[in-house]
Amino acid sequence: MAFGRLESRKPDAPMSEINVTPMVDVMLVLLVIFILTAPLMTSAIRLDLPQSEGTEAGAAPQAVSLVVDAQGALFLNDKPISPEALRQRLSEAAKRNPQTELELRADQSVPYGRVVEAMGLAQKAGLTRIGFVAQTPSTTKR
Repeated sequence: MAFGRLESRKPDAPMSEINVTPMVDVMLVLLVIFILTAPLMTSAIRLDLPQSEGTEAGAAPQAVSLVVDAQGALFLNDKPISPEALRQRLSEAAKRNPQTELELRADQSVPYGRVVEAMGLAQKAGLTRIGFVAQTPSTTKR
């Protein structure tokens, strides 16, 4: 019986090259992240703003309340008013503060045309902000 040597081959030589593909992938991802975030970082301009006594930037604009009741009568801030006087008062409010908001409350039985007339008066007076006020249905247990 002959004992022979099993064929043995030379072990593989250690790899001496660096695989740069994963490194390039990581660098490209970082480059994209920096390209996207760089404009956001440069838009923050540091300023020393002067001090002034006035309204705060987030202060709510003035509001006037216009009510159209079931008979079509007009009420400005809960006081009865004629359409001519309403036009004058709304134009005065618009001159004082162009951002004045008109809170329009109309009875549900008022014809739509009457509400549109009131809106037209406000728009001709120079008020561009109109808010419609409605009552939320109450949840009552029966």
